[in-house]
Amino acid sequence: MVTVFSPKDLLDQFESMSKENSVRQVFIPGKGKFTIRFEDEDQNSIAADVQANPNLERMMNEGLEAYKSGKSYTTDELLKSLSTKDFS
Repeated sequence: MVTVFSPKDLLDQFESMSKENSVRQVFIPGKGKFTIRFEDEDQNSIAADVQANPNLERMMNEGLEAYKSGKSYTTDELLKSLSTKDFS
């Protein structure tokens, strides 16, 4: 079991996983023990979800247009813009 002290440490654990090395146990101090299981990505899952839900296709297209036109934030940009005052 690996002790994870930062988001980078956790990302390193994800990146080191593969089909052959598909299960990893990590301990995050203050949170507990986690078991991570790698599964193959289903390439057709998004297409099937969109086909089953027309609203999802509309939302994805709107999100893509917002991204292309610069009217969106990345998750990293959003997190950097937040402070503890935002949650008070």
